[in-house]
Amino acid sequence: MGHDEKKGTIVLDNFNSTANLATNPGFQSTLSLGSKEVINEKEYNPFEHRQVEHPNSSLGSLVHLLKSSLGSGILAMPAAFRNAGLAVGAFGTIIVGFICTHCVYVLVKTSQEVCVAAKKPSMGFAETCGAAFEFGPRRLRPWANFARTFIDYTLTATYLAALCVYVVFIAENFKEVLDEYNPDYKLSVEAYCALTLVPLVMICQIRNLKWLVPFSALANVFLVVCFGITMYYIFSDLPNPADRQMVAAVTHWPLFISTVIFAMEGIGVVMPVENEMAKPQQFLGCPGVLNIAMTIVVSLYGLVGFFGYIKFGDAVRGSVTLNLPQDEILAQSAKVLMALSILLTYSLQFYVPMEMIWRKINQKVAVRYQGIAQIGIRTAIVVGTVAIAASFPDLELFINLSGAIFLSSLGLLTPAIVDTVHNWERGLGRFNWIIYKNIIIAIISLVALFAGSYVSIQGIVEKFNSRPAIIANMTNINT
Repeated sequence: MGHDEKKGTIVLDNFNSTANLATNPGFQSTLSLGSKEVINEKEYNPFEHRQVEHPNSSLGSLVHLLKSSLGSGILAMPAAFRNAGLAVGAFGTIIVGFICTHCVYVLVKTSQEVCVAAKKPSMGFAETCGAAFEFGPRRLRPWANFARTFIDYTLTATYLAALCVYVVFIAENFKEVLDEYNPDYKLSVEAYCALTLVPLVMICQIRNLKWLVPFSALANVFLVVCFGITMYYIFSDLPNPADRQMVAAVTHWPLFISTVIFAMEGIGVVMPVENEMAKPQQFLGCPGVLNIAMTIVVSLYGLVGFFGYIKFGDAVRGSVTLNLPQDEILAQSAKVLMALSILLTYSLQFYVPMEMIWRKINQKVAVRYQGIAQIGIRTAIVVGTVAIAASFPDLELFINLSGAIFLSSLGLLTPAIVDTVHNWERGLGRFNWIIYKNIIIAIISLVALFAGSYVSIQGIVEKFNSRPAIIANMTNINT
């Protein structure tokens, strides 16, 4: 016995039953211990515990959110309307836009609520999905790790596919302009894809989201100018709307849905943007950063799609800028500005897959080699996306397939499942309206996934089958 102990006395060092029981997250007692600390314990507030080295303002977050949604997809909207018709396209854009906004809202709200339960300051997309299962119904808790892993890999594949689309978009727009000034030596789209490699590798070495704000702002300026020029051409000598289809064939509607989802959905960028806000309370709510951004996005997408289809009809291409006159300076400047805007946007979209890949491997890399590893991985990702884009440089089919396979499942189906699991024991609302709402969203997602993928793959097969015929015709003409 120690010299401080007295006979017949039991000494319990550092014993504090109230503090230990209250701070142990695995112990939840329904007993009242009569302690003021337990009774008055303040609910965990994740916003108060966030420590962001370079927090974004609400305006900066709005810029990032706009830039993640206002990309090459807005110029694909006239092609989307071609697959739906004017009437179906107008109403469909509003409906799909509302659903996409709601799914983002549900995901962010779930994330904020599970952060309270897990006592964590912030969570990413995959962490949120895993936590929804982990703190959800007991039977589904073993699926938490699977949900995290599945979302991680799917989200990475989604944004890598989007980056491939960006490369093709940049290449096609630059080719349209430069071919006009060098008609005797026209490079292929594949060659222009390769030429994007150096600038993309350089801009993707920027590692902090806050430092990308100037690039996003500049890209938005380019986008606005290009948008103005494009609308000038669209509204010049506008044909009679009666000359266009009001309702397209139902078999083409899945292509419309998948294109609109691809254009609007920025589900992977949302969580990093919200997590790095100085005032995350301003992300949701009314008006809120999310509602302001998506109102602008849906309005612009509907405007470009509706009038772009009226102007160019069934001849509209995967990007409406490619329908602008090839020999006019104003039209050429719009194509260059839009290509530069997408080039600057590439780095923002690149942030999502890079963050996930680095999170998986950074613990396996020694600290002194992490800088070199970052440079190598970033360069390898850019080289990979450029190589894939150059292998199949068909913009419209790329957009349709990416939207159908990836963004319909991640942007619509996943939030619907997560919302259902999260609220299963917390309450599904009056008459269980939450589960019925999520079933409808899931059905729309599955239709876009399977029907959109089928039609897109069918188009790819037809295009490959038509190549020998095209080559044969060219040979006969030369002969």
